[in-house]
Amino acid sequence: MKLSIRFVKEHGNLKKERIVLKALESIDVGNYMVADTAYMDEGEVSNKLRHTFWIPDKEVDKGDLVVIYTKEGKDSTKSNESGNKTHFFYWGLERSIWNKEEDAAAIFSIADWSSKKV
Repeated sequence: MKLSIRFVKEHGNLKKERIVLKALESIDVGNYMVADTAYMDEGEVSNKLRHTFWIPDKEVDKGDLVVIYTKEGKDSTKSNESGNKTHFFYWGLERSIWNKEEDAAAIFSIADWSSKKV
């Protein structure tokens, strides 16, 4: 996985709730999706995904941070003192999603996919 979960911050607080990811290599973050789910046992998560967010296409450099807020907002990027960047995205939800102790965040690499109108 070329994008890792650093942490979920301010979980349960819609105004501040966010998941923070770090690029381990230069990548297009549009090849990843994050979701909230629940822990079942130590090291195992539920296969029921409650909310998903497919990150918009954007090239990011190794070491950049990707911050996804649960709330509504406008996507943006800022330069950090370290020389890397932080890329902000917004899920657009009306309530927090990581609001219980057994909640978990998951990330998926989805570089290949297809769809068909039904």
